[in-house]
Parts: sequence; C-alpha cells; structure tokens
Amino acid sequence: MNKIKVLVVDDSALVRQTLKDILDSDSQLRVIAVAADPLFALKKLEIERPDVILSDLEMPRMDGLTFLRKIRETSDIPVVICSSKADDGSDNAIKAMEYGAVDIIQKPKLGTKQFLEESRVSICDAVKAAHLSRHKHRPLAALREVTPKLNADAMLPKPVSNSIIETTEKIVMVGASTGGTEALREFLEALPENCPGIVIVQHMPEHFTAAFARRLDGLCRVSVKEAADNDTVLRGQALIAPGNKHTLLKRSGARYYVEVKEGPLVCRHRPSVDVLFRSAARYAGKNALGVIMTGMGDDGARGMKEMHDSGAWTIAQDEESCVVFGMPNEAIKLGGVDQICPLSRIAAEVLKVTR
Repeated sequence: MNKIKVLVVDDSALVRQTLKDILDSDSQLRVIAVAADPLFALKKLEIERPDVILSDLEMPRMDGLTFLRKIRETSDIPVVICSSKADDGSDNAIKAMEYGAVDIIQKPKLGTKQFLEESRVSICDAVKAAHLSRHKHRPLAALREVTPKLNADAMLPKPVSNSIIETTEKIVMVGASTGGTEALREFLEALPENCPGIVIVQHMPEHFTAAFARRLDGLCRVSVKEAADNDTVLRGQALIAPGNKHTLLKRSGARYYVEVKEGPLVCRHRPSVDVLFRSAARYAGKNALGVIMTGMGDDGARGMKEMHDSGAWTIAQDEESCVVFGMPNEAIKLGGVDQICPLSRIAAEVLKVTR
C-alpha cells in the first residue's frame, strides 16, 4: 500500500520535528514536507501535493483559519487541526470544523512516555481517518495499524442482567468520531425541547469539548453542555463527554446521572464510546436507545452489541451519509444494530422509538 503523504504546518520547530517523528513511525504514513507558516506551506503545495495537511491554528503571517479557507477554495485536501489552545483558541478550532477541517487533535504532550504514546495513537489515527474521508469506499482494514488496545473491561465489568431496571424513562446514548461534529449538529438541531435526555461521546481533545458544547447550545432547541461528574440526565438536555475523561451512565432509583472519571485509553480513545455504551447496557437496558455515527475504527461497536443484547434499540448511521463508515460498519458486522438510516432521519427515528 502506498503511504499516506502528510504536510505538517506549525511555527514551532520542536513541534514540527515531534510530529514528523510520530507520523514517520507509522508504517502507513510519510511526512513529505514541513512548513513554519501557511505561506511557506502554500509554496510547498505548488511542488508536491500531500494526501493530508496537519496544521496549527495560531501562526505568524497567516492564521490557521485563513489558511484553511484558502485550501478549501482550491483543493479537496483534507485538513486536520492540531492545536494546544484552550479557551478562545478552542472556539477557533470549532470554527475550523465549520470551515471544513476534518478533525481536531491536541498537540503531542512533550513529557512522559505515556503522554507521547497516547498522542501518537490519536495523531496517526486522525490522519488516516482524514485520508479516508476522501476515499470513503476504500477498505478500512487497509489503514489499521495493529496495536494492542484495551476494551471497556478496563473501566467496568460486562452487564450480566437487566433485572434491576425499574424506571421507564427513555434515554439516548450517542457515539461519534471523525465527521461527528457536524453530524451531531444536524442531529441535535432536529430535536425538540422536550426530547429524551442524551449523553454523547464525540472523540475530541481536552478543553475543546466545552467549546463544542457552547456552540451547539447556541444552535439547538435542546440545552447542550459539557458533562460534569454527577450531572443528571434530563429531558431536553444533551451532555457531551469532556475530552480526556471517560463518561459513564449510572442510575440511582429512577434518576440517571453520569460519572466522569479518569482511566486508560479504551479502544484507543478517552472518552470511549464503548465505555458509555456498556454503562448504558448495565444501568438502562431496554430503556436506552443507542446511536452510532460516523467515525474511523471500532470504538462503540462492542458496546452497541451489549446495548442491543440488553434490550435497547440501536441505530447506525448509513454509509452514504458518513464521512468515515468505520464505527457504524463494525457495529453492524457484530450484529448489534437494529436499524440503519441516513443522518437526516436519525432524529425522527429516535423520537419515534422513544415516544
């Protein structure tokens, strides 16, 4: 298989070298050029065309948003934003998604071996997923780097029975990755103010989930917030799992709430969809509805099968409307999906099933 060619754009020489080392360590990726700012990058694009651009947002001579707009105007090269900014910077990163960036990842943490390894996994996976977003029908297995990964057992044991389920309140669990920011916007904008309570895992770095939740809260009739430990799952509200923390569903009597906690990467992610879905199978059973959306890999597939087996209704986004048909496809192959439908119909189906 030809290697995926990557152009790295960042004003820090140390970050450029670190990203190059990380990407070149993957047998399926190759950095063909690095650039200190967007103007240098545009000149390099005249010489050789990369498959994916990995770019910072805050750079001299031209900011990352302007650079992204120029790329989108002249080519279909997918762009992944690699940023360390929180606060205002994270709002710009969310804006970059509106301008067409495929994904947001956090810059590698230059410190302990564990941080660097976790950064390596997320960066390489994001670049591969961005490449797949332009080649939707390429076999996903061809871009999988076989590395050990933990499953949801690392966070909680498998559900053994749903006999404790007594409440009838319906709740909705949603998992998404690459392409999910816009998919979730479309899904949530279509829901009414009194919809069932929703808990969402969108693969996104720490700090950026808060900006993402703020953006959605301003667009949707439902209330949207970043989940905090012990938040109650309420009708008319969507809770988004914070980046770099696992979010689990729990129940106390008739009250559903979330637990936000530390833990290892599960299915190469933190937060993990598998962890959320398993907790829903354990504590909500048939009162839950699961939705798995666009994204690379298989996070959420096993958890959705567990939800399905516990009596929950499960929906997968169809291939045509996915940016990357990875996670839904894996859930379908495991036999954990009751219904496959396009993104434009998911909200209506959720309301029909939970009514």
